Amino acid sequence: MIRYQLICDDGHRFDAWFRSSGDCDRQLGAGLAECPHCGSPEISKALMAPSLNAREETVREVVAAPETARPEGVPARDAVVAGEAARELAELRERMRALREDVMAKAEHVGTRFPEEARRIHYGEREAAGIWGEATPDEARSLAEEGIAFAPLPIFPDERN
Repeated sequence: MIRYQLICDDGHRFDAWFRSSGDCDRQLGAGLAECPHCGSPEISKALMAPSLNAREETVREVVAAPETARPEGVPARDAVVAGEAARELAELRERMRALREDVMAKAEHVGTRFPEEARRIHYGEREAAGIWGEATPDEARSLAEEGIAFAPLPIFPDERN
């Protein structure tokens, strides 16, 4: 199943699920879909917000040039909405990146000893201080079950490649 955001000729937006892209195109082409708000049978696919997995350079390109980045036949109003969403996404990523860099600059890197050092701080065996490092999912689950406060630092798609 695939979800599409659709838009009617009056500008009403809504989501619909289809078995495939081809199935969506066939139903829209045959006039089998209608707007749940006004009943209009004139429905088209709306340009949807970019995926969070998109590289930042791609997001910046869409923000910088929504008219040239939009596919042929996509109404300009949809390109503007996508451009605004891309701009907000890029700003959010930059704020998250800055927050992570601030934490890493001000806290001690303890590497794979993170679970052990977090416990030592929590149980008063070590002076309270900011630390950061690595923990496996099982270690993180165990820390949470013990009531030890921590938060994962964001990792961005371009850092995994």
